[in-house]
Amino acid sequence: MKILIINGPNLNLLGTREPEIYGSRTFESYLQELREMIDGDEIEYLQSNHEGDIIDFLHNTDADGVILNAGAYTHTSLAIADAIAGISTPVIEVHISNTASREAIRHTSLIAPVCRGTITGFGLNSYFLAAQAFIMGHVR
Repeated sequence: MKILIINGPNLNLLGTREPEIYGSRTFESYLQELREMIDGDEIEYLQSNHEGDIIDFLHNTDADGVILNAGAYTHTSLAIADAIAGISTPVIEVHISNTASREAIRHTSLIAPVCRGTITGFGLNSYFLAAQAFIMGHVR
């Protein structure tokens, strides 16, 4: 199985950005561990701070499933929601923090209605949980 992880804006700053919310670990160090935990399955990783890049990543994927942390675009981007709706590849929305316990603007996801599911609040392990959903066949 090939899984594509797409991280959106400011997630390149993990490890230094608001460690009280996001932890002090970089995504790259977690990704190495995730690849070891998901032995035998391919994980591709892309990150961009630009909405159009994320849309292009979605349009051009050949993955079996996408794990998407759209960051703040989750709450603002109808364009990313339309891109997800326009592809046949299943997408799982993930967030490191529990967005429901944060500022009111973070309580609404524009992409959730077009994703197969949403996993929030489990730190970086949110990505592992999403990968497991694909690998175990719970998401198609």
